[in-house]
Amino acid sequence: MHSRLLPVAMLWDPLAPVPTATEVRRLEGVRFEVIKLREPELDGHRWLHGVAIYRYRDIFFTSWGANEGQENTAGEVVLGRRSADDCRTWSSVEVIGPPLGDEGRSHGVFVAHQGRLWAFHSRFGKGEGRAFPGLCMEAFALGETTDAWECRGVVARGFWPLREPLRLANGNWFIPGCDEDWRAAVALSHGDDLLQWDTVRLNVGERVITEASAWAEGDEIALVMRNQSPLDPANTCAAAALSADGGRTWTDPVESNLPLATSKPYCGTLSTRQRYQIGNSVRGGNNSRAHLTIAVSRPGEKLLSRLWLIRDAEVPPSLRDTYGCTDRQALAYPHAVEHDGKLYVVYSAGHLPANQNSAELAVIPLAALAAR
Repeated sequence: MHSRLLPVAMLWDPLAPVPTATEVRRLEGVRFEVIKLREPELDGHRWLHGVAIYRYRDIFFTSWGANEGQENTAGEVVLGRRSADDCRTWSSVEVIGPPLGDEGRSHGVFVAHQGRLWAFHSRFGKGEGRAFPGLCMEAFALGETTDAWECRGVVARGFWPLREPLRLANGNWFIPGCDEDWRAAVALSHGDDLLQWDTVRLNVGERVITEASAWAEGDEIALVMRNQSPLDPANTCAAAALSADGGRTWTDPVESNLPLATSKPYCGTLSTRQRYQIGNSVRGGNNSRAHLTIAVSRPGEKLLSRLWLIRDAEVPPSLRDTYGCTDRQALAYPHAVEHDGKLYVVYSAGHLPANQNSAELAVIPLAALAAR
């Protein structure tokens, strides 16, 4: 174990018990918006998942995967919307990754680099015998004159990106995600060349540990992962692993002390120097996606120590007219970006098991996330 790194199993402060669903406090002052309703009768898309958000040149960009059939099948596409008024209204739906016949394109992430906005998305469907046969990561760049998305080709093999790239001290970029066998993996750029990435797979053995997110400080990276092989299925906890060399080598993943339903987590660091993790993280949650939560650390610390409820399964009063119902919803696959004293959290809100979702947004005042 590297002495400067935390013990791999410790993500949550053991001196601060994780709240249960009935104990967790709801955040105050949260604004909710719907980015894209599930409207199969209008656009034919039964499936929507994997919303991402990024702010570039005063515009909020969002993207997601959509499918007229089942998820992770041929014909899946990447769609998006933009907002120029603080995510209150949205542009028409745009196509980022068009259909590919017998292949699928699906959700991914954004990053701005050297004066351009990039999008990295998954592509799959060629071959047999894997969870995502032929999986690769494709790059798209926003045309400076056309304002349209341009495919720049396959840039990594065997990789699905699940968090926007992080810049490391060694000059490389780093993306956490999963591989073609639906196991945890990361991608490392060749310096500033965003068209060449190496895929590094973690040693998970026979366990199903997948869908990684991360915090990075210098070249030290802490990976937080979806854990489909929990020690206690009634209290599923995230898996964790550490790297001290910029993601080239990793400790073997082990179960952590942070509750997390089997869904993709999202990790980030606020301008207040607080780490945060968004997911379904109530204690004793019995693997439910009914409570979307955010856990934060104290400023400058690595252990998470405070947990709040962003939204529960009930449709918020401000969205009931938009949805036209008060149905209970599953909440999953969060992504976030900070801007102007607020954290913008996007996620899927809908119904399992088919991920019949709408794309939703919660705008959280940073002041509400203070932890002492």
